[in-house]
Amino acid sequence: MIRIANYLDPQMVYYLSLENRDAVLKAMIDHVSEEGKIVDKAPFYEAIIDREKVVSTGIGMGVAIPHAKLPGYDQFFIAIGILNKGVEWNAVDGAPVRIIFMIGGPDDKQTEYLQILSALTVAIKDEELRKKMLTLNSPHAMISLFE
Repeated sequence: MIRIANYLDPQMVYYLSLENRDAVLKAMIDHVSEEGKIVDKAPFYEAIIDREKVVSTGIGMGVAIPHAKLPGYDQFFIAIGILNKGVEWNAVDGAPVRIIFMIGGPDDKQTEYLQILSALTVAIKDEELRKKMLTLNSPHAMISLFE
């Protein structure tokens, strides 16, 4: 089983006060780019938005998992965004989103990608974990939840 913690970095846990999905996505991509995880912001943002157009990555329970797989990446990363108030994400359950797991990585490692998604889905189903994530204000504490 893949460990989510292996893909996390305290420098990529963001606490955001934004009003809409696209602003959240842009801010997270800007931050992740500053950390050197994104090869080129424009195609990554375009891939994220194109994915949202196909079907919302708002999976319910106040969580969204926007993701993009592109050539030129060696490994996957997960950035976490925590919103101070929920934003409309067109989620499957209609609930506003406050927790975002943004996944980026190579387009040629589908098995690893599916394992990451599966591990995240299992973790997200834990209501106590979700509640705890919304109370933490330390990136290190956030990472330790997944270790």
